[in-house]
Amino acid sequence: MRRRPDTLLPIEVSILAAGVDLSRDGATTFYGFSIAKEIRERDGNRGLTAHGTLYKALDRMERAGLLASCWEDPLVAARERRPRRRLYEVTSAGERALAKAQVEGPRPTPRPAEGLAGL
Repeated sequence: MRRRPDTLLPIEVSILAAGVDLSRDGATTFYGFSIAKEIRERDGNRGLTAHGTLYKALDRMERAGLLASCWEDPLVAARERRPRRRLYEVTSAGERALAKAQVEGPRPTPRPAEGLAGL
């Protein structure tokens, strides 16, 4: 099944909504684990099946212009004795896409073919 142009997958809606909420709370950027935690708190485990799913979605959304990212300052990571984080922020295009998705509501789940009955 192909995605219709200009539509968001449920995980993408969750990422954008969580990112916008975090920015309203004062966080100008977010990183993968923080957004996973935010989604888990908002949606329970329903919205996120695996971190690999999350990072693929983040990459796809950045390529689509819905998110922007940069690597954090390596000195910050070194001072905290951890790997560097890739920091994301929701772009204005991402905010518009989220607003559109929220107005349109959830997409219906496609039904499997009824089979060959009646032929």
